[in-house]
This record gives sequence, structure tokens and C-alpha cells, in this order.
Amino acid sequence: MLAHIQFFSGTHAITCALFAFLRPGDELLAVAGAPYDTLEEVIGKRDSHGLGSLKDFGVMYRELPLAEDGGLDWDVLTGALRPYTKCALIQRSCGYSWRRSLSVEEIGRAIKIIKMQNPNCLVMVDNCYGEFVESIEPPMVGADLIAGSLIKNPGGTVAPCGGYVAGRKKWVDAAAARLSAPGLGVDCGSTPGDIMRAFFQGLFLAPQMVGEAIKGTFLVAEVMASKGYKVQPLPRVLRSDTVQAVQLGSRELLLAFCEAVQRSSPVGSFTKPVAGTTPGYASEVIFADGTFIDGSTSELSCDGPLREPYAVFCQGGTHWTQWGLVLGDVLKSL
Repeated sequence: MLAHIQFFSGTHAITCALFAFLRPGDELLAVAGAPYDTLEEVIGKRDSHGLGSLKDFGVMYRELPLAEDGGLDWDVLTGALRPYTKCALIQRSCGYSWRRSLSVEEIGRAIKIIKMQNPNCLVMVDNCYGEFVESIEPPMVGADLIAGSLIKNPGGTVAPCGGYVAGRKKWVDAAAARLSAPGLGVDCGSTPGDIMRAFFQGLFLAPQMVGEAIKGTFLVAEVMASKGYKVQPLPRVLRSDTVQAVQLGSRELLLAFCEAVQRSSPVGSFTKPVAGTTPGYASEVIFADGTFIDGSTSELSCDGPLREPYAVFCQGGTHWTQWGLVLGDVLKSL
């Protein structure tokens, strides 16, 4: 495993993993529908203006649509691989798609189908928001690499920055070479001692923090569904990640929801979140994250793209009762 301060986001860690796997002429196959917005320019699905996407380096890309129930289309996946498909990308969480997240069991089933078609096809799992939700992680069911952010689940609301790549040593080393330079890996560079303490303390606290976040998703789903809003996942359904989506149906309600969350946050409660253009995102996005660590969505946050179906994606919470307080203000605002 490589956990490092120099990964400045989950997208950065995933990018290093993909560039470790792929070479000109290879194909990247996304098997769980469209990837998260911030990966579109990395892949070249959206124009990166020649800044060095996988497409710029001659890597082809294809994605499989989801089944009607929002899960993987097993029939399509069974015959999807081509001789030059070098890497299959599986996104565990829903991202900004209106779909359910994938369980580790489903990911394992997908990996078996992929490896049966081509044992040499490598499997990369975007593990963001999925860590510690279940008792096993994707490498235990055959994933070659997983990657994510340390200011989400595994940082336990304590890690101030960083990301990680984990899996087979050969490929972790290759990702490390993309982070720094071939031959250097991560033997060079500095990591302050106080950061390492925060990493280890966050990792120690992570399972408890994830448990509280999951309780929060149950509460958000139960309350918002009772008010007539569509929610994903449904109330009282087993979780595969720490994200709870609520379909609000209009720009005005999405803005109002995020403004209410910001007012109830411990930091910056006096500020008003404003939708705008954010690097890596195709649409306007609004974020509410009054957190002690900037961008630490695991503390308590919500966000959403300003596009149909105007869904808000809630995550985190150091204690489930925090979402109880937040929802009181949210319901008044809606």
C-alpha cells in the first residue's frame, strides 16, 4: 500500500494508478457506466486541451451502460472484453450518477467475469467512499489496484490531506513511479512527522467514523423519503458506501438544501455556498462543507451538479446526530 501526502485528491491517486497500467494502444473499459466527473479529462472523454489525458497518449476508452435497475449489466459484461482491453475500471460508489453503489461481492463477481475473458486484463477499483463500509475490500476479491482519498473514509476525519493506492506490489510500485519518477518511487521527498501521526490516528478512528456516517445516511434517507423525495439508496437498505443521494428536482431546491447544510456546519456557518465552475467538473457544482479540514467530505458535507435530476449527494458526519440537526434546518428551507 502507498499512502502519501503528495496525492492531493482521490482523482490524483486514481490517475497515477491508471497511468501505471496503460500504454499506447491499450483500451480502458469502464464497466459501471460513466466514471466520476473529475476523471473525464484524465481519460480524455472530455477534452483536456492537450494537457496529457490517456487519450492524448493513445489509450482508447469505452464504457458499458448500466442495467435498467442501476446495477452492472452482467449479460453485456460477459462478452465485453476485447484482446486489447488492458484495464477494467470499476467505480464502487455512485459518483454523480443516479445509481446504487456496488458491493464488494458484486465487484468480485465482475472481476471473475473479466478475468475469465482475459486473465491479463488488470482491474482498477475507484474505492472512494467505500472503505470500511464492509468487512472486506476489493483486493480480497481479485482487484489489482484500488485507490482513494485520505480526506474521505480512511482518514477518519483527522488526516489533513493525501491519498492512497493499494493492491499488488508490482502495480503499487508502478503507481509510485507515476507520482514521482521511474526509479525514485517514494524513497525521495519529505513527509512531516505530524502528518504521519494524523494519518495513523485517522486510520485508527476510520471504522468508527464510517459507522457514524452510515447511520447518517439511514437518517437522511428515512426523513427525505417520508417527505416524498426519491432517495438512493432506499431507507433501511444495506450500504456499500457512505453516500446518500436525494433527488430534489430543481435548481432552487438543490441550492436551498446546500445552503441549509452550510448554515448548520461547525465552520463557516455564516457563509453562503454559491454554485460555480470547479476544475475537473463538466457542470456547475455547489458544495456545502463547513469542515475543519478543507475538502474533508467525511466530516459532514453535501454537494451536487446543477443539472437534471438536481440530486444532492450527502456524505460523512462524525456523529449521526449531526445530520439530525442539519435536517431540521433543511426541512424548514425546502
